Amino acid sequence: MRARTLAATAVVAALTAAGLSLPLAGSAAAATTPRFDFNGDGYADIAVGMPNATVDGKAKAGYISVIYGGPQSPSQSTGVISQAEAGIPGTPEAGDRFGSSVEPVDVNGDGVFELVVGASGESLSSEQLGNEGTITVLDGSEWNVKGTTVARGASEFSGIGDTIAAGDYDGDGDIDLAYNDSGEERGELRFRPGPLTADPAPTTTLRGYGMGGNTVDLATGDFDGDGRDDLATTWKAMEDSGTFITRWDDQAKPAQWWADADRGSALATADFDRDGTDDLAVGLVMPNGESETTHCEDLLGGAVLLLKGSKTAHFGTENECITQSNPDVGGTAESGDDFGAALAAGDLNGDSRPELVVGVPGEDVGTVKDAGGYVTLNGTEHGPYGGLARSQSTPNMPGTAEAGDRFGAQVAVGDYNRDGLWDTAVSAPGENAGEPRSGGVWFAPSSTEETYPLGKSLTPFGFALPNGAIKYGEVLGS
Repeated sequence: MRARTLAATAVVAALTAAGLSLPLAGSAAAATTPRFDFNGDGYADIAVGMPNATVDGKAKAGYISVIYGGPQSPSQSTGVISQAEAGIPGTPEAGDRFGSSVEPVDVNGDGVFELVVGASGESLSSEQLGNEGTITVLDGSEWNVKGTTVARGASEFSGIGDTIAAGDYDGDGDIDLAYNDSGEERGELRFRPGPLTADPAPTTTLRGYGMGGNTVDLATGDFDGDGRDDLATTWKAMEDSGTFITRWDDQAKPAQWWADADRGSALATADFDRDGTDDLAVGLVMPNGESETTHCEDLLGGAVLLLKGSKTAHFGTENECITQSNPDVGGTAESGDDFGAALAAGDLNGDSRPELVVGVPGEDVGTVKDAGGYVTLNGTEHGPYGGLARSQSTPNMPGTAEAGDRFGAQVAVGDYNRDGLWDTAVSAPGENAGEPRSGGVWFAPSSTEETYPLGKSLTPFGFALPNGAIKYGEVLGS
């Protein structure tokens, strides 16, 4: 869910073995365009989906909140944006799961971003157990947030809205959507062309899956360097799985352009080696059980598969696997770490070399089980290499590593304080588990100095969100 039109060049933080040091940037960092600016103030914002939150007494009705960036750090939330609000289509009902996914996108190109929100449990019939699902575009440029429903599930098993990506795939100048359709037995990848006005609108199937198949994650990038958006998909069925890229031709017709049997849990795109084509990172990569080959043999603790784009060679001909067993990658590869469960890329130190942020939510911190962490892989001229592991026990990171926090379950990047350097947002949905306002998001600012600045915790309690804000940060968009 990281559109190429929203993703800038990524990051570098060449870190010493001592732990907290960063190199000075090679040149002064220029101001960057916010990755997601919901209110038009020039600061990048963070969208948080809480599909399991209670609204008006309805369990798992779901809502979202947007954390606004600011001069020092993100510090203000929109509060609750749910289907109970005037201007938002629908009514909060138990199991709607509004906020199943959140995808920032600048629909009309004015620099103020809209937010595409899935409600995968939405019932569109009198059958309350139905899960057709809906996708809604929220416009926050006015004082009151307004929404437009742009897609609806066709059957009670569709469950659309769990996974969404956006981009101008067919090249007509309008932003399009790709999203999951779970189906009763066989899932599909669906395409909804722009403009993103009120439905009904024609949709098409890009790919059908086998028994129990579903889309796991989506990402947008220009993998062949032709200046047009392509769509990467990773998926899983009961007996099959894989990753593939869909490309639209000059007649706006889609076709599978590349495919591989390996699958993952998360995708991210950036031009890591600066050759003019986007590369694809596949996080928590796993082999297809029916295939005799796989890219990554060492999967202890999780692995990230990096597939290189190319203008001349076949996509993915050059590839590499990155684990915590690699030289200079922070942490130690251990079973259950989930290295690569979340991925994000952005320019963290202003040297224009892409860097990859890798969530490791199952990481044990000392003897504390599943406290979680993340690793920032350094940008080099050849791509990501090495990088520091951080957790809530790292100096200048607020909080304390506790069992089950799963810090690093989601990661995002953006220039939240508008200092020209992209920062990192890291979620811990297990923080304060069992309490009526659980979870949190951490702001980790970047710097051209040799140490990390003080981070900040952003929690539903701190924002005075109502009880029922469960697993804050379970879904993150930025």
